Amino acid sequence: MGYIVRDWMSKPVIVIDATTSVAHAMTLMRRRNIHSLVVDYSENNVVAHGIVTTTDIRDKIVALERDPAHTTVAEIMTSPVHTALPTWTLQECSKKMHDLNIHHMPVADGDGTFIGIISATDIFSAVEEAGWDALG
Repeated sequence: MGYIVRDWMSKPVIVIDATTSVAHAMTLMRRRNIHSLVVDYSENNVVAHGIVTTTDIRDKIVALERDPAHTTVAEIMTSPVHTALPTWTLQECSKKMHDLNIHHMPVADGDGTFIGIISATDIFSAVEEAGWDALG
């Protein structure tokens, strides 16, 4: 298996609306066994994207004792979302994620359509499987 983003990303990308409650997002994440969701919202009458992760829920809901049923995803999401290209090597992706201090990146094709999502855990799995020298 190759060591590029396309070969290690998860599919499909799950997209939710910004008005969705965090409680619903948590249920969706648990049932699908995923740790992030892409968020659609409107900004100046244009669809924009954010991301909500389990880290956001931990830091902005649980730690602050907020009620997830009465908090929308828009209130805790990170925006704008940074995307990876499917042709990046895992080393390129890892460096970009490190520079941005993020753990999840949606993967977009040349048209900007989300085709997957890559996580730090995916990169960890590749390194564990092949060793770092094999990734370049």
